[in-house]
Amino acid sequence: MFLELIATFVAGFAGAGVVMIVNVIVGRRLPKWMIPIGAGAAMLTTAISNEYGWYGRTVDALPDGVVVATTVEDTAFYRPWTYVWPYIGRFIAVDTLSTRTNDAVPDHRIVDLIVFGRWAPVRKFTVMIDCATARRADLMEGVSFGDNGEVIGADWAQMSPDDPVITATCGGAL
Repeated sequence: MFLELIATFVAGFAGAGVVMIVNVIVGRRLPKWMIPIGAGAAMLTTAISNEYGWYGRTVDALPDGVVVATTVEDTAFYRPWTYVWPYIGRFIAVDTLSTRTNDAVPDHRIVDLIVFGRWAPVRKFTVMIDCATARRADLMEGVSFGDNGEVIGADWAQMSPDDPVITATCGGAL
C-alpha cells in the first residue's frame, strides 16, 4: 500500500513535468492551471491502474498448487467507471497441495482456503469438503473426528455440485 502511494505521487510529479515540457515546446502558451491537471490525471491513472492490476499481480505471485476458485467483482459510487468495468476486489483460492484425505471416508477432503482482499489481510482457514454430496464444513473449535474418520460437531453447508471450491478440491469427482 505504501509503495502504491509513493508510485501515485511520483506519477503526479511526472504528469506535471510532462505538461511543463509540453508548455516549453509550444512556446509557453498553455495556461498555468494545466500543470495541476496533468499531475492529477497522472495520479488518477496510476491509482486506477493499480486497482485493476492488483488481481493479476496477486494471482501471478501465488505458489504452484494454489488455484483461484472464486472472484468477486466490486463497484463503488465514488468510482463511477467501476459500474462499466468492475474490478476484482477479492477472491478465494484453494491450496490443492494441502489436501488431506482419510481412507475410511474417501469422499471427504480437508483443504485450506485462502481469502485475498484488495485492502484486507490474507485469511486462511481449513474446511472439509464432502465430494459425494457437495457439502462444506468449516473446521474450527468444537469439531472433532470419530474413530472411523467421520467429522463430529461440524455445521455442514450444502453447496452446488458445480461450485468452484468443490470442483477445485474434488477435481470434478461429483
